[in-house]
Amino acid sequence: MKYLVVYAHPDTRSFNHAILETISEELRKKNKDFKVRDLYQIGFNPVLSTKDLSAIQDGAVPKEIKKEQNYISKADILIFIFPIWWSAMPAMLKGYIDRVFSLGFAYAITEDAVIGLLKGKKVFVVTTTGASKEDYEKMGAFKMMNMSIDMAIFQFSGMKVMGHKYFSSVPYVSQQDRKRMLKELRLLIREKLL
Repeated sequence: MKYLVVYAHPDTRSFNHAILETISEELRKKNKDFKVRDLYQIGFNPVLSTKDLSAIQDGAVPKEIKKEQNYISKADILIFIFPIWWSAMPAMLKGYIDRVFSLGFAYAITEDAVIGLLKGKKVFVVTTTGASKEDYEKMGAFKMMNMSIDMAIFQFSGMKVMGHKYFSSVPYVSQQDRKRMLKELRLLIREKLL
C-alpha cells in the first residue's frame, strides 16, 4: 500500500504542519511507503496557463504536471491536508487540482457520461477552520465543502472518500485542545488508513 500526502499550508509553525507531522509519524511507525508533496515548499506553480491547457488538450502534458500525476498514479491512498480559507481550499491547492486533475488523467468525457479515471484509489481529507463548528453548521458550510471538495473533485475523479476530518476554531483553542485534536487524529489514522 502506497500513500501520497498532499499538503498545502505556507507556515511550518501552523497546526496544519503539526497535522502533517502527526500523519507522517503514524505512517513511519507502520513502515508505510509514503511521499509528501508540500506544495509551498516545492514551489508548485498553481496557475493553469493557456500553454498548459493547450498542451493537455493536445495530449502533451507538461513535465511539472506529469510529475505530480505520476505521484498520484503510484499511490493507493491519498491524504490531503489544508486549511479552509473563505470556505474553500487555499488557491495553491485549487491550482494543483486545476493543473494536475486534468482531463485524460482524472476524468474522461464520453458521449454518454463523465468517467472518473482514478478508480481504485482512496482519499482522506484533513482540514482546519478558523470559524467554530457551530458557525459552520449554521451556515451549512460543512455540507457545501463536502459537496464541492469530496464529491465534486475526488468522487468525480473515481476515488473513494474514506473521510473528511474538520478541526474547528483552531486559532482560538488552547494548546491542550490542539493536543487533544492530534490525539484524535492519531486514532483516526490508525482506524481508517493503516
